[in-house]
Amino acid sequence: MLRLVARRLLLSIPLLIVVTAITFFLQSLIPGDPARSLLGPTASPQQYDALRQALHLDQPILVQYWDYIVNLLHGDLGQSIFTGEDVASTLATRLPVSLSLIIGGTVVALVVGILLGVLSATRGRILGRFIDIFSLVGGALPNFWVGLVLASIFAVTLSLLPATGYVSFDDSPTEWAQSLILPVIALSLAGVATIAKVVRDGVSTAMGQDFVRTLRAAGVPRRVLIWKHALRNSSVSLVTVVGVIFVASLSGTVLVETVFVLPGLGSLAVTATSRQDIPVIQGVALTFAVITIVVNLLVDVSYGLLNPKVRA
Repeated sequence: MLRLVARRLLLSIPLLIVVTAITFFLQSLIPGDPARSLLGPTASPQQYDALRQALHLDQPILVQYWDYIVNLLHGDLGQSIFTGEDVASTLATRLPVSLSLIIGGTVVALVVGILLGVLSATRGRILGRFIDIFSLVGGALPNFWVGLVLASIFAVTLSLLPATGYVSFDDSPTEWAQSLILPVIALSLAGVATIAKVVRDGVSTAMGQDFVRTLRAAGVPRRVLIWKHALRNSSVSLVTVVGVIFVASLSGTVLVETVFVLPGLGSLAVTATSRQDIPVIQGVALTFAVITIVVNLLVDVSYGLLNPKVRA
């Protein structure tokens, strides 16, 4: 297991380099100029050239990228072009917001998806048809549209939950939970549909296996057969899907945080991209890449814990 973890960590190094390179060169293709955005259209050519030189934007793109990598190896993510704030500090402030949203959405998708999947596999065909339809609809509806509908119903019409804003857990745990309910539901809908279908198929298949028939003949209660043996038999597939949903939620936060005005990494990425704030864009992309690597590593470790054959 330790060898597996070490190998995955070594493979993550070139992945991070590729991510930073792609992000750096792609953002250079975005129309516009950060220096021009800062100074405005009334600035003189001398002021424009001086600011580009101060921001090192007058250097070739390869030189800019090399300087970024050198600073990154020293733990320096740079400063925001527009605010002058340290990028690492900005990311540290906004990361808890995004993690609260992503982890909450993944947990809701996991719990509700497992319940629906098990009920669908054990309660008959009608619920199974519902799961199939729900999987198609849940995967097709954009999460930002779902967020707008939820905000319109529960915040504007019924006035039950806040439509926008975020309250930290330290300030008020209750208001923190209330500020996340609608965004979490919007982000988790597609995950619920996917997990429910995977669990339904896995449990249905497992309930027809010989080992389940043997346990049933030995007098093992039905609930034990379902929740301990049949569900565990599909646990590897379930872990894979949960990992995919967690990673996919990273991109989902970009729109969901914008809809609900949450100060997370997703909304930061939108603002930085519109401004061409290169250090911030790089910082957000690097953070998302690190989270993806950590999640994939945890999925690989979970395989070994759930299936001894994987460890071998």
